[in-house]
Amino acid sequence: MEARVMPLSGSQRGGLVGKGYMKVFSYEIALESSKAPEFVDVTDWVQNIVEETGVRFGTAVVYSTHTTTSVAINEKEPLLLEDVGHLLEHFAPREGGYLHNDFEMRTVNMNGDEFPNGHAHCQQIVLGTSETIPIVGNRLHLGVYQRIFFIELDRPRPRQLVVQVMGVQEED
Repeated sequence: MEARVMPLSGSQRGGLVGKGYMKVFSYEIALESSKAPEFVDVTDWVQNIVEETGVRFGTAVVYSTHTTTSVAINEKEPLLLEDVGHLLEHFAPREGGYLHNDFEMRTVNMNGDEFPNGHAHCQQIVLGTSETIPIVGNRLHLGVYQRIFFIELDRPRPRQLVVQVMGVQEED
């Protein structure tokens, strides 16, 4: 297989030309889910954060702080998202038999509002917790149909998403 390797538009071989400063910015997005599974497109919020930071070249990490939610990149096509929901239910059904849901046997990480959610933990393991997206020219470098989704797997409630932007701000 042959491949052609070339710099992305706006960047150069050898890195950034001129003076620039490496910076790191951290933001939190607070949202409230309304169902499970729920696919919340957070792409525009993340892009707005990137623009606000002024980072021209670097990376954006989008990270869920919960063990029953995920972050994933995929196409925003309603039937596809419905298919993914069916796949998740098939892989780890809500009504499956999970030891995590046996509150008489389980003694670790219990709290007053504990809810049977073993399915959501298992689904999250498959989907993952974060995505890292290159930033080129102060824009998320995503494919034509790629969108960043925050995915609720458990039940409606307040949630947090962390966005960390790292990279170079060019001097004017």
